[in-house]
Amino acid sequence: MAQSLEERCNRILRNMEASLTARDRVGIQDFVLLDAYTSETAFLDNLRKRFRENLIYTYIGTLLVSLNPYKELDIYSKKQMDTYMGVNFFELPPHIYALADNVFRTMMSEFNNHFILISGESGAGKTEASKKILHFYAVSCPSTKILNNVRDRLLLSNPVLEAFGNAKTLKNDNSSRFGKYMDIQFDHQGGAVGGHILSYLLEKSRVVHQNHGERNFHIFYQLVDGGDEELLRWLGLRRDCQHYNYLVQGDCAKVSSVNDRSDWRTVCKALSVVNISESDVEHLFEIVASVLHLGNLKFEADTRGYAALHNSQEMHWLSKLLGIPAQVLEQALTHRKIEAKTEEVFSPFSVDHAVYARDALAKAVYGRTFNWLVNKINESLANVDSSRKTVIGLLDIYGFEVFTVNSFEQFCINYCNEKLQQLFIQLTLKSEQAEYEMEGVEWEPVPYFNNKIICDLVEEKHRGIISLLDEECLRPGEATDFTLLEKMEEIIGGHPHFVTHKLADQKTRKSLARGDFRLLHYAGEVTYSVIGFLDKNNDLLYRNGKEVMQQSKNLIIKHCFPPSEPDHKKRPETVVTQFKSSLVGLIEILGTKEPWYVRCIKPNEAKEPGRFDDVLVRHQVKYLGLMEHLRVRRAGFAYRRKYEIFLQRYKPLCPDTWPSWKGTAAEGVQVLIKHLRYQPDEYKMGRTKIFIRHPRTLFATEDAFQVCKHKLATKIQAKYKGYRVKGDYQKQKEAATKIENCWRGLVARKEREKREWAVAIIKRFIKGFMTRNEPSGADNREYLSYVRHSYLTRLRENLPKTLLHKDSWLTPPPILKETSLFLKQLFIRHMVRKYVQGITEERKALLLLKVQTSFMFKGKKESYPLSVCTPFLDTRIDIGDMNMKALRMIQHENVKYSVPVVKYDRNGFRPRPRQLVFTRDAAYLLDEAKIKQRIRYGSLKGVSVSNLSDNFLILHVTCDDVKQKGDLVLECDFLFEALTKLSVIVDKCDFIQVVQDSVRFDIQPGREGVVDFRSGQESVVYRAKNGHLTVESTSTKSR
Repeated sequence: MAQSLEERCNRILRNMEASLTARDRVGIQDFVLLDAYTSETAFLDNLRKRFRENLIYTYIGTLLVSLNPYKELDIYSKKQMDTYMGVNFFELPPHIYALADNVFRTMMSEFNNHFILISGESGAGKTEASKKILHFYAVSCPSTKILNNVRDRLLLSNPVLEAFGNAKTLKNDNSSRFGKYMDIQFDHQGGAVGGHILSYLLEKSRVVHQNHGERNFHIFYQLVDGGDEELLRWLGLRRDCQHYNYLVQGDCAKVSSVNDRSDWRTVCKALSVVNISESDVEHLFEIVASVLHLGNLKFEADTRGYAALHNSQEMHWLSKLLGIPAQVLEQALTHRKIEAKTEEVFSPFSVDHAVYARDALAKAVYGRTFNWLVNKINESLANVDSSRKTVIGLLDIYGFEVFTVNSFEQFCINYCNEKLQQLFIQLTLKSEQAEYEMEGVEWEPVPYFNNKIICDLVEEKHRGIISLLDEECLRPGEATDFTLLEKMEEIIGGHPHFVTHKLADQKTRKSLARGDFRLLHYAGEVTYSVIGFLDKNNDLLYRNGKEVMQQSKNLIIKHCFPPSEPDHKKRPETVVTQFKSSLVGLIEILGTKEPWYVRCIKPNEAKEPGRFDDVLVRHQVKYLGLMEHLRVRRAGFAYRRKYEIFLQRYKPLCPDTWPSWKGTAAEGVQVLIKHLRYQPDEYKMGRTKIFIRHPRTLFATEDAFQVCKHKLATKIQAKYKGYRVKGDYQKQKEAATKIENCWRGLVARKEREKREWAVAIIKRFIKGFMTRNEPSGADNREYLSYVRHSYLTRLRENLPKTLLHKDSWLTPPPILKETSLFLKQLFIRHMVRKYVQGITEERKALLLLKVQTSFMFKGKKESYPLSVCTPFLDTRIDIGDMNMKALRMIQHENVKYSVPVVKYDRNGFRPRPRQLVFTRDAAYLLDEAKIKQRIRYGSLKGVSVSNLSDNFLILHVTCDDVKQKGDLVLECDFLFEALTKLSVIVDKCDFIQVVQDSVRFDIQPGREGVVDFRSGQESVVYRAKNGHLTVESTSTKSR
């Protein structure tokens, strides 16, 4: 269900509360509960309060009073319709949807017929109220494709009838100028399956005459302003209303609140929906245009004083549109046909008679076309199913009218209202009495004003005003409006509700003109001017005018003026007689149906939102008979409610009925009112309802409830909060248990799956391990794959950082030995390639020197491995540290290398610090001041070094001269670097000798010395007792 029972009850109680507790601010929503119900002032005050709060609807029992707000209110949405569907009439604030829904539900439950009477002054909102009810049924009733077609036709019949039957008046821009009764037929399921419309007293005189500030019927302006250019050319019309005599009399062709172009489009669409064919639509527009052309016909007096047509152009278009020869039309408009026995004589008209004949023809054509249109709509709404249908009727009829000057139309309208008021009072009393009898409550006769005396004054045979008016119209001789007045004074002059200037007393006579008569209606006095009564009642169309129309080729005109029209030689019924007959038929229809009422009130004449004119509203309240209706409803008991509803609201006021009553609702109400101390004359107990006589009794009960509910609210709130908290706790606990069970189950299942997976993996692993040395197969494939993956992963993380660490390659498993060897070779090549690509030219040159050093000393001298990691430099002595004088002497030879050395003297082997410099041509031994010795490379025989870890070298020099110095014994910390540089400079590698034990050298020519090399515990150089230079050095192997 879209709405819970709890929410529904809360909504009902809130709205009941709002209607009672807010009564001081927004008024009472049902006038029956008004304490001073006989006071018109109190009635108006309540209306005013509600109007100022935009509460435009108020009840008098089941009667709905509606004020026109003159602005859009957000109370007609689909949501509002849903709110009021299927709800008890008094559950929600007053609304037209509530009344429409209650009528529908009553019809469905009781399977009987109903009608809704919508009445009020022009501009009070009757048409809009009718539309709202229709729209509500269109939305709320069951829907099928067929039902939707009927619904659309019902809804769109309104725009068509409004276009042809509504006009702007001084009081209303969309005033209905005819009475309308529409039957909506429903099947047993509540679907709208058909409809029927009756129209009453169309104001045909508006076609030819409009008062200042008023317009003709809407359709004329819609056609001129909204029709396309091709249509207007075809109809001979111009897009300017000022060109048409029938449209300019009111001097109000344009109205700001009316959009004729938009309405034209709506009407064209609606005509197709209500099943009017395209050819009929064309004929219909031809008739509308022909009326405009007819109004433009002008007559002039000829030499004999007879009427003659002045403008032939308009006659041309009339002839074309109606399909009647122009000569025939012209004769019908300028001559009257008189039949004398067997002869026919045409009598020419005067200009005034010709204008009268023209206007009579225009009114007749338009009036009959309107009736044809209503009949066509009825054909489209006709229900083809012959099974029984229930009906809801909508009667949108004129309200009681009182103007400054009241004429024949107001007489007919007010007569209609007298008859409806008579029916209204009878049906209201009947329904009240029926409810009392059904509930078993004694009916108390209600005194009321019976307006039968006024109805008889108007409609009594031979003596009523209608009979007298018809007699005066039909009698031979010169009958005038004043002869009619004289006849009324003669026949009904003594009637207490009729007075004229002649019959009135001196005081009353001042307010009556000689051509006036006054009737005392149920709603008050109305003064009528007798001028025009006879002409309007006759509404005669000359016989030859009818005959000419029968010749028309326009199919609608032919239908409206049939040749078989009954006894066309006999004088037709007068307008008032036709209206009386229609009204009698309407009363008979309404008498067979259950009545519902909507009384529409306009709050001001200026159509301003929010403005409430007390005088105007008081006038309408009086003429609508609202006080009379309220008095009838209040004659017995002001308030009545079903026991269940009354007990549901007020049971907190009695401890015995709160919080719940175990017995029947009637017994509970009896206990409740006993506790509240109701007096016996204040209430009555019916079969299903309690009746409360005075509103003050109900208001006292309501006020007591307001005091009580605040105390109860706290208790209910505490109980409800405890209930909600407990419920939430239980839900949370239950949810937690479910979640815990589900979670545990999920975890257990995952754990089981995980273990099963682990067992399978372990089994496969063990089996693979056991068969690891066998060829790859199903048993060991995964294991071998794992071994490969594991080894490659570990190898990736433990690759040698440099080529020097290539021996740290991980030992592979047996299955990957070949792969590992291949990968190792590949990686070494990669490292070499990477290393080589990263070497600069300078670095490459140094490495080449290292290679040459390796060639000369690797495996020959103990200290060589320690020197590999020490990089070679270009020189070991900066230029600034050398003797500048000596440097200048040798700089032309281009110094290649210099290094500090220790020279041991040839005699005594005393150590001397020296600098050894290699140039392009020679080697120089320098001290701090001078060049000590120059050795040409050509005289250099060789170089001797020991195989131990010492740093001694002996340069062997060729001694050709006795005076020349001998070989040099030197100690150099950069032995390998210096000797490599020397070998590069002299371009020799084999002149360096690595010797063992001792080396002989020439001290001078013919004299030798010896250097002994030994391994010892420490490095030491000394002269031995045998005169040899002994060099002891520690072994690098021991280190």
